[in-house]
Amino acid sequence: MGGDSTPKRDQKLSLTGSVALGTGVMIGAGIFALVGQVAELAGGWVPWAFFAGAVVVAFSSYSYIRYSATNPSSGGIAMLLKAAYGPGVVAGSFSLFMYVSMILAESLLGRTFGTYLLRPFGMQDSALWVPVLAVGAIAAAALVNLVGNRLVERSATVTAAIKIVGIAVLAVAGIFAAGVSSLGRLITTANRAAPETGWAGVLAGVALCILAYKGFTTITNQGADLRDPKRNIGRSIIIAIGLCTVLYLLITVAVTSSLSVDEIVEARDYALAEAAEPLFGSWGVTLTVAIAVVATLSGLVASLFSVSKLYDMLRDMGQAPGLPDKERHQSLYITAGLAIVMAAFFDLSQIAALGAILYLAMDIAIHWGIIRHLKDDMEAKNWVPWVAIVLDIAVLVPFVGLTAQSDPFTVVITAVLALIIVATQWLVVRRRNRNATPSKENSQHHSD
Repeated sequence: MGGDSTPKRDQKLSLTGSVALGTGVMIGAGIFALVGQVAELAGGWVPWAFFAGAVVVAFSSYSYIRYSATNPSSGGIAMLLKAAYGPGVVAGSFSLFMYVSMILAESLLGRTFGTYLLRPFGMQDSALWVPVLAVGAIAAAALVNLVGNRLVERSATVTAAIKIVGIAVLAVAGIFAAGVSSLGRLITTANRAAPETGWAGVLAGVALCILAYKGFTTITNQGADLRDPKRNIGRSIIIAIGLCTVLYLLITVAVTSSLSVDEIVEARDYALAEAAEPLFGSWGVTLTVAIAVVATLSGLVASLFSVSKLYDMLRDMGQAPGLPDKERHQSLYITAGLAIVMAAFFDLSQIAALGAILYLAMDIAIHWGIIRHLKDDMEAKNWVPWVAIVLDIAVLVPFVGLTAQSDPFTVVITAVLALIIVATQWLVVRRRNRNATPSKENSQHHSD
């Protein structure tokens, strides 16, 4: 008996492995693809927008940390919503909002992989090869996940180290090349291009920056796989957010020192590679592309691992369908398949907008559920989730408003997708209740 427990413990994720998986999801498309999208909205305030995103996420993380400390599970967010709202339409809908936003994040990673890989060949805008490479990357990441936990953890730890060191080297070298005084861009407003849309643009840019951090929520899905989860989930989330904040601030200062806002916007899907060229020449571009490829592929591996766990929980709760057979990896197939479809048919800006709106809506529901129903069970301070709600609304409203003006199609698609999710959940819950009623009547009849 005693000999059996050791291997099981060995198969659990360590704190380092957990942080690696978390940063693996966070450091990917977020920083490589979104800098240009954010610059389009926030102008020269890009570093400040990423810092503000970290502040919003820091307040948001409190709710997830408090819940995970009292009830760690492999379905983190789904279980939190179920505890707050009961196993009905609200919990199911917002759980699927989260699930879909994570699938969108995977398709963003896939397309970023394709865009950067094609940059040295001048084919980064190809309408054919970007989605083809995106589909290949997602399929390859799914294959790695089929091998099991240990390979995922080992690859995540190694690739997270490569990403962190690689981006840090690029950022520090870029800052030195531009002059250490460029760090002053974080605390001064001198020479900063104002966004055309004013402060609404800066706030909308922050909404996109949150996508670069929201991967921390996948750490809450590790409860069943992590050693000492009640302590380590919270620690892992805090470390991952802190690491990413420092890296994002350094790299955005380097990019805005190297390129003008117009140049960043023009190269918005591959801004980091574009910024490396005037600073370091072709070898800088090659290095940036290599780091981007590692970051996006490892991000896909980590994300598929975590998001499949969330889908398992949703399926067990009766809030998501399974495949007809009993295939053990069906959640992985469904998740990868949906990510492939999204990557094939939507571009980077559409995927980012869809993901940001769905994620922020779900995040607001999480905090409201805690304030209304769970604060006593979790021993949570009421004011923190209230601040998180105010901050989420402050960035979501201008983002939806500006997106509706520039790309109404994406807002319509988001609304249709949200309606489909809610309607599907309503039908699922109704059918579940109908199936439960006859059994109750039968038991009542037998007892008579």
